Amino acid sequence: MTHISTTTHTSSTAAATPADLGFAMPAEFSPHTACWMLWPQRPDTWRYGAKPAQRAFVEVATAIAESETVYVGVNDEQYENARNQLPADVRVVELSSNDAWMRDVGPTFVTHPDGRLAMVDWEFNAWGGLKGGLYFPWDKDRRIRTKIAEILGIPRFEAPVVLEGGAIHVDGEGTLITTEECLLNPNRNPEVDKANMERLLGDYLGVEKIIWLPRGCHLDETDGHIDNLCCFVAPGEVALNWCDDETDPQHAISREALKVLENATDARGRALKVHKLLQPGPLFIAEEEASGIDRLSSSHPRQPGDRMATSYVNFYIGNSVVVMPLLDPARDDQAKATLQGLFPDRRVIGVPAREILLGGGNIHCITQQQPLASSHQA
Repeated sequence: MTHISTTTHTSSTAAATPADLGFAMPAEFSPHTACWMLWPQRPDTWRYGAKPAQRAFVEVATAIAESETVYVGVNDEQYENARNQLPADVRVVELSSNDAWMRDVGPTFVTHPDGRLAMVDWEFNAWGGLKGGLYFPWDKDRRIRTKIAEILGIPRFEAPVVLEGGAIHVDGEGTLITTEECLLNPNRNPEVDKANMERLLGDYLGVEKIIWLPRGCHLDETDGHIDNLCCFVAPGEVALNWCDDETDPQHAISREALKVLENATDARGRALKVHKLLQPGPLFIAEEEASGIDRLSSSHPRQPGDRMATSYVNFYIGNSVVVMPLLDPARDDQAKATLQGLFPDRRVIGVPAREILLGGGNIHCITQQQPLASSHQA
């Protein structure tokens, strides 16, 4: 059952889904009003009290702020520190969280042709709950969407399904791309099959066509989020994390994804153009990087020598910039040149992002776009 919560005291229509009411999720490359982020501080995710990660987050926020308003949610005990580190034009708000992955714990915004903005509030269980999840508890993360709805004064559609924002990409024209590994994982929604998941995605995001890739990136601790493997860069065009080394497990994953993409059509009937982004590395956690992390039984272990799920696809598309991770000096320039070719009207900014990667994700994972809407009136 769908429940619509709204801070503007409009009536709730329990049976109405966002699609029923005319809402749909815009593409990331569509105009934004703002970008939302969270401040890192969790010592079992981020080494040395998250100080190196905080510097990386500041660089990401600074780059995106050239393009649009940036909100950074901060726990009270870190508020003054964050405010002093972040640029004056970045808006720091008290917004408690368990960790800093706004893409996954924040809202998925949807818009209406008449200019209204709303959000989808998915269930969240920290990427698998007690069956492979990355930390416990996740109670503060679970309240973030409600709080942002209150801040913005927009309707909040409560969806009866566990889903993270990094698990989906849309083209804004009726097509969604995702992975079976994540959305059909029994640690998310064990009783939801592919047909029902497609219906739910259509109901809540207004999409008509789902392109299913089998798996996400090798060793991705999110159980295969699409945003580390493949994303829409324009209608009918995607970027794909690529590996030329046949001995690397990522090679087979990228090849099988390419086969699906080359045989797929989008909701408008177009064949997809695939742009390959050669993966960084492979990259591994160094001894000194692992030694700075708190060891807790309730969190995902990070050990020296562990391979990280590296990808240049994990970038953020802003109004006038594209902010990409710099991860491998041997390949950063090539990836940046490829992205600049894909986004000729935006300035591609590279940000040193190894500290974000050490926490388990990257730039797309720590950001969530708020699409432009001509009115916030519900």
